[in-house]
Amino acid sequence: SKWTVAPIPRDLQDRRTEITGPTDRKMIINALNSGASMFMADFEDANSPTGRNMIEGQRNLRDAIRREITFTGPEGKQYKLDEKTAVLLVRPRGWHLVEKHFIVDDQPISGGLFDFGLYLFHNSKELIRRGSGPYFYLPKLESHLEARLWNDVFVFAQDRVGIPQGTIRATVLIETILAAFEMHEILWELRDHSAGLNCGRWDYIFSFIKKFRNRPDFMLPNRAQVTMTVHFLASYVDLLIQTCHKRGIHAMGGMAAQIPIKNDPEANERALEKVRQDKLREVKAGHDGTWVAHPGLVPVAKQVFDEYMPQPNQIDRKREEVRVSAKDLLAIPDGSITEDGLRLNVDVGIQYLEAWLRGNGAVPIYNLMEDAATSEISRAQVWQWAKHGAKLEDGRPVSPELVKQTIAEELAKMRDRFGAERFDKGKFKLAAELFERMMLSGEFTEFLTLPAYDYLD
Repeated sequence: SKWTVAPIPRDLQDRRTEITGPTDRKMIINALNSGASMFMADFEDANSPTGRNMIEGQRNLRDAIRREITFTGPEGKQYKLDEKTAVLLVRPRGWHLVEKHFIVDDQPISGGLFDFGLYLFHNSKELIRRGSGPYFYLPKLESHLEARLWNDVFVFAQDRVGIPQGTIRATVLIETILAAFEMHEILWELRDHSAGLNCGRWDYIFSFIKKFRNRPDFMLPNRAQVTMTVHFLASYVDLLIQTCHKRGIHAMGGMAAQIPIKNDPEANERALEKVRQDKLREVKAGHDGTWVAHPGLVPVAKQVFDEYMPQPNQIDRKREEVRVSAKDLLAIPDGSITEDGLRLNVDVGIQYLEAWLRGNGAVPIYNLMEDAATSEISRAQVWQWAKHGAKLEDGRPVSPELVKQTIAEELAKMRDRFGAERFDKGKFKLAAELFERMMLSGEFTEFLTLPAYDYLD
């Protein structure tokens, strides 16, 4: 069939660089001033959904849209918006999360509907008045039926707040293995409200592990070896680009997790080069834009996309030569499972969850910006390795005993690294307990944020 989605709004034509991050005032100002085309303000994986974070985030976005947002740092530095700022998009929480502070009919409301509804109600008409619109990213979808549900919400909400149908636009993150098989259907369901698809690479890897967790023949190697050049991920990228461009809409690239490294010029240059190569791969593949996690990386991504794609997008590049099969999407890459890989998963997973429990959802760890998606990979891999007794390179099986021993050893290292006072005042022990429970439970926990949410204010 030859259908396409509705024409793209003017201010969503050029999405060459998008920066993402949580919704605190300083981050919002720095991201909007970063020089990126777009800023995706995140109520999902880069945020810890405390009641305070969710409400203050909404207030901060309301102030930003009206150009009333300012911030004074602890050292007295003043932050305010530049004359020209990025276009704002918002990612609400996924369908699996609730907002426990807002009760309807004795039940907590859907977290995604809470985030979406507050933002739309308070800001849609102001955004339209300023020449933009209510633009969203939709996370964690697994099927076209979830896209249909969002579309029904959009139609209802536009009538309810009194704005024209088709004003809302949404980019869907293809970050589950099931959604990769329904990309045309997802775009069809949202055809009057679509702003494209995005390669949500980290959650996609997590979803792959999760869906095939009971298959010992579907175990991935160390996560550091699962790069976007391995066949199943490269195939997913090609198929997403081909699908979007056939339907006349943007195919957005994924997140570069690197962040600038201070006080080490050589290490910093190596990190920047990794970002350059990642963005070069994306633009050559046919992506219309890309994500970065730090304002310092916007110039790097922008330079690559501006050089290789000087026009606003490359939707006219149809990639008709692409032939991707189910076998391509399910091809397990070669690689190794090592003790270092196990330790890194345990270390990063606990460190991230500890910060999340303290209300911080975007956490720099070992010069990478970690969010819930990368932590999910860590604990899902360990669960699968332990369940099937995966063999390390030295021949030892990943057993529950080895996992418990590794957790205890990594926790002791964290106490030494951060100091006794910071360790004892933090939530490291709780994070380790939750992580161990999820990694060694007989039943796989769908999302680590579900049991952990009970411990948030």
